[in-house]
Amino acid sequence: MGASLYRTLWRWHFYAGLFVLPMIVILSLTGAVFLFKPQIDRWEERAWRGLPVAGAVTPEAQVAAALAAYPGAQLSSYRLPEAAGDAALVHLRLAGRAADKAGAMRDVFVSPQGRVLGVLDPEARIASTVQTIHGQLLLGRRGSWLVELAASWAIVLVVTGLALWWPRGRGPAGVVWPRLGRGARTAWRDLHAVTGFWVSGLALVLLLTGLPWADAWGSAFKAVRAEMGWVKGAQDWTVGGRAPPPQADEGGHAGHDHAMMAGTMMMHDHHAMMMPQVTLADVVDKARREHLAFPVLVSPPGADAAAWTVKSDTQNRPLRMTIRYDARGGQELSRKGFADGHPIDRVVGYGVAWHEGQLFGALNQAIGVLTAAMLVMMAVTGFVLWRRRKPADGLGAPPRHREGPPRWLVPLILVLAAFLPLLAVSLVVVVAFDRLVLPLMPGLARWLGVAAPA
Repeated sequence: MGASLYRTLWRWHFYAGLFVLPMIVILSLTGAVFLFKPQIDRWEERAWRGLPVAGAVTPEAQVAAALAAYPGAQLSSYRLPEAAGDAALVHLRLAGRAADKAGAMRDVFVSPQGRVLGVLDPEARIASTVQTIHGQLLLGRRGSWLVELAASWAIVLVVTGLALWWPRGRGPAGVVWPRLGRGARTAWRDLHAVTGFWVSGLALVLLLTGLPWADAWGSAFKAVRAEMGWVKGAQDWTVGGRAPPPQADEGGHAGHDHAMMAGTMMMHDHHAMMMPQVTLADVVDKARREHLAFPVLVSPPGADAAAWTVKSDTQNRPLRMTIRYDARGGQELSRKGFADGHPIDRVVGYGVAWHEGQLFGALNQAIGVLTAAMLVMMAVTGFVLWRRRKPADGLGAPPRHREGPPRWLVPLILVLAAFLPLLAVSLVVVVAFDRLVLPLMPGLARWLGVAAPA
């Protein structure tokens, strides 16, 4: 590698690291916590598990108890208990002024005997809060853009880091394992480089599997899929923290979403309304016989009273299944599993399940935690290396090479920018800042390590 290319890659790696490393720490820590969402949810619901089953009532009675606690609310879904003796979770949409607020949904836990035991705001639950920090930094859509921008530059950070790490004839020491006995400077450098080598593949997988959720990238991806005809059924992941709009299913009816659909057949004054011939108890019994992966949600018919929907909402996407039953006769209308989706949906589904640590259980979670720990190690060692070499009167950026970057590097940058829209936007801002602002501020240019123009 020539000196010009090496210096260019080093500068890109340096500036990308200054922006990305703080975000890497936040995303790694929150991501490591969210890996254990099933365990966190069970711990949060621990008081409502393992209850006596004597005198159990019907699911309708459990829903009626939940609706009585929130007059005017509507049933969104009924979650089957994971085990006998666990409370049922009745997911309600609130009515009146409460419905206009962000926390318009409530998870109401009802005992087998039909007594309301507790209530949680689904948006305020531990895993949901961690997920919001991880995906939006508690800043809404703007936070999603920041996370996506950081992920885009993190890809640049990984690629340039691998290029800088490349052995170029050196032995394995300092390349595959760190040299800890050759002084602090070498030890810190090797810890950074070697850890980066081992984590690079896992980090790229996490970054790439997270892009379909990102606002700009996910929206563009969705538009391209629609234009190319690569859509088959409803999208199974959010974009920028927003659930995709319902799409028509095979039967021509709008698809249900357990967090968005407000059922109209199970109001508190349900005796005054026309009930479907197939009851909630009937559908729950059918759902139990399917042995679907937990959590299993039963959603009531919508305004068209077309069908009951039974859905496995497990994070392990390949195990998901959605079944629709006729609201009058109870016949199965449709059955859609993971294998029935478009190949692109299946690829994204595997990536999402891996990203969330649920594709193959505890081993997936362990790999995720190890990846997060190594990324935090990268951030810490990178910060130490920067502070050790930073001069008092400057940022400490590697100086530019007098020949400038190789010309063939420009097409590669353009290809990468075309793949990452927010990276492209940020590059335009960086170039404009470099060409238009820094010439007017020579002191700032020197501090940033950019030679002030004559």
